[in-house]
Amino acid sequence: MKILGIESSCDETAASVVEDGTRLLSNVINSQIDIHAAYGGVVPEIAARSHIEAINPAIEQALKEANCTWDDIDAIAVTYAPGLIGSLLVGTLAARTLAILKNKPLYPIHHVEAHVYANFVTQQSPTLAQQLTLPSSQPAFPMLALIVSGGHTQLVLFRDHGDYELLGQTQDDAVGEAFDKVAKIIGLPYPGGVSIDRAAPDGNRNAFPLPKAKLQNPYDFSFSGLKTATLRAVQRELGKDITFPSHELAGLLSESQRNDFAASFQRVAVETLVDKAVKAYNDLLPASVVIAGGVAASDALRRELKERLPIDIEYAPMKLCTDNAVMIATLAYYKAQRVEPCDPYALEVMPSISMTKTAWAKE
Repeated sequence: MKILGIESSCDETAASVVEDGTRLLSNVINSQIDIHAAYGGVVPEIAARSHIEAINPAIEQALKEANCTWDDIDAIAVTYAPGLIGSLLVGTLAARTLAILKNKPLYPIHHVEAHVYANFVTQQSPTLAQQLTLPSSQPAFPMLALIVSGGHTQLVLFRDHGDYELLGQTQDDAVGEAFDKVAKIIGLPYPGGVSIDRAAPDGNRNAFPLPKAKLQNPYDFSFSGLKTATLRAVQRELGKDITFPSHELAGLLSESQRNDFAASFQRVAVETLVDKAVKAYNDLLPASVVIAGGVAASDALRRELKERLPIDIEYAPMKLCTDNAVMIATLAYYKAQRVEPCDPYALEVMPSISMTKTAWAKE
């Protein structure tokens, strides 16, 4: 079964063809990072307009790279939640229109749940322009998933496809959002996770003592306090009080100080994520553990999780951790085995719905 996936929830316009939920045939991603970098974050109106320009060419390129015609495509999958409403509308409108015109089944996909399914791709077409290092096998159930991105930080236990339980989540900032904000404070470019990952190895990870949040639910996360504590540490280091404009701090830091702050913040942020994941593993003893989402591309997170977990863990390639349509098409395959497609005339976007509201194992 060959499924065309379409993803446009934020600032990547992506299309992909995946066969049988495991074999990658094409992976097209048009990123807007360069456009939004000047603003220090994603501007929703600009993102939506960029999707309009890129969506049809991305779909055409995905079909071409997969060596497929529309006759070869068995279904279409599209991100309908969560995300920026303008961006979601562009992708879903394209998918709905194509499903009607080409008479193809349409499957709506939850973006956060789909991130986990990047770990289920284990094969790729030899004709792909860029070969990826994929996991050697699919993860086994029950599966513990640490989902970490700019908008989400969650621990989820998957008992089976579509059957999952949210163990804990962030109570304020997502970890990726905290990386972006701290990077801006210390003068590193957007996206912050990548910039901090590059600067941290040149810094002293113990230069600044930063706090870890303590919450009633041991699986919940909080990064707002860590972000504020980093800001206060920068102010103290520079001899400035809390009234000093935060956007002027970066220009006063030396490269050495900047690297030390990057390393210190990254250490605490990563330890927070890994501490929770290890506790969940020890409490629940899942058969496998995966990480998913943009922050899953972090070298530091991958390294520490592998060191502290008592089981082998394989990671999806970094190109499949950030937003892509491969994960959308992959999840759709497993969903198609269990649920009916949606009505393309009735599909609506859901900018903020939790994946716990969309579990589909019993549909």
